[in-house]
Amino acid sequence: MDPSHTIEKTAAQISKSAIDNAVKSVTAQTDIRYRIRGGKPLKGDVNISGSKNAVLPLIALSILGDGETVLTNVPDLRDVRMMLEILNYLGAETSFTDGTLRIRTHSIQSKTIPIDLVGKLRGSIVLMGPLLARFGVVEMAFPGGCILGKRPVDAHMEAFKQMGAVDSSQDDVLHLQGQLKPSRVILPEFSVTATENAIMAAALVPGETQIDMAAAEPHVQEVCKMLIAMGVEIDGIGTHTVKVRGKQVLQSTTHKVTSDYLEIGALACAAIVTGGKVRLHNVEFDHLLSFLGALSRMGIVWKYDEADKVLFIDGELSSLKSTGVRTNIFPGFPTDLLPPLGVVMTQADGVSRVFERLYEGRMAYLYELEKMGAHIEVLNSHQALILGSTQLRGRTVASNDIRAGAAMVVAGLCAEGETVITDVKYIERGYDRLEEKLRGLGAEIERITS
Repeated sequence: MDPSHTIEKTAAQISKSAIDNAVKSVTAQTDIRYRIRGGKPLKGDVNISGSKNAVLPLIALSILGDGETVLTNVPDLRDVRMMLEILNYLGAETSFTDGTLRIRTHSIQSKTIPIDLVGKLRGSIVLMGPLLARFGVVEMAFPGGCILGKRPVDAHMEAFKQMGAVDSSQDDVLHLQGQLKPSRVILPEFSVTATENAIMAAALVPGETQIDMAAAEPHVQEVCKMLIAMGVEIDGIGTHTVKVRGKQVLQSTTHKVTSDYLEIGALACAAIVTGGKVRLHNVEFDHLLSFLGALSRMGIVWKYDEADKVLFIDGELSSLKSTGVRTNIFPGFPTDLLPPLGVVMTQADGVSRVFERLYEGRMAYLYELEKMGAHIEVLNSHQALILGSTQLRGRTVASNDIRAGAAMVVAGLCAEGETVITDVKYIERGYDRLEEKLRGLGAEIERITS
């Protein structure tokens, strides 16, 4: 399509009243809670679902394909459903059954995506690269999602501008237009989604685009692997310099979504704090190097079977001791695994120190742990001391974001008495059937709706 094609709904047409009404509809959701009675050791086997952080950009990637994209091992999550809702709004044809997602985008259009769609899902930002590359224009309301402090889109906009796009964004509406060209893109930070956006945009641009300061997380690698299967040449996968040699036409493909290492980490922490013995299946060892290193420093007993991709956690034989953890870009310690590990630290002897480098809003879960009896000293918005070991007590606590919610579940499983977790909608945006899997391991957990 001609890059000069004008988008059918301009930023000026998105009125403040329409935005306000949409925000109200987003927040008016069913109240979902978990009720947990702690103290039961988890035991048994569990299959790990596909990665939420991987599948969202893979769904966006389908926009670039000529034909039908088939994704398998897809987790059934609120975020996945919301992403499909956006694609359907743009004109895509989708079907999702038993973990298999089929997408056809031959009739898709680039039209303004309103706040009532993207306001629910910050991850929808990854639609910008594919839509801009295919249509030469993209416009969407500012994406929303979890509140983890300031998470600007500057890195995305800078990447697109370096590739030749013109930025005409206004207030809460993002607007880019122009014919992209092969370029050298230097990202201002190691942003995962900006890296994914730049790679996907470059995939449909003939010639070589080099992306420096690229993020290297497993979900970024997944985007590269799927693009290679679609006919793109990519060098530097898993490094901070990625070279993409794009093509004008890409063939759709079938791709299996990698396992969710964040689910693995949360379930491993749950096994540890309950003194359980759990075997986690479908585990990619290389995705968890820093996390497993931290477990070893804390005296936690674990074994990995490379042939069967099974991680065994022995919480019963583990003797927990304090440690220090700093989050970092991959392969450093994942920021999303710090909250559940923070719960483990409450059960470890000594003083543990956590240093969250990325999000100033990530520490909110620590205040919820304090309600349960944890001894915590918050030093600033990025650092805290956790003094253990402490017997946690059941309380009503909030799920402030996806990963904080997982931490509250882990805390409830080892707490004395009954824990009620509110705002479970956050948890279910990121974890596929979490309460069902925990019940299968012997947890006493109930999902309550009202």
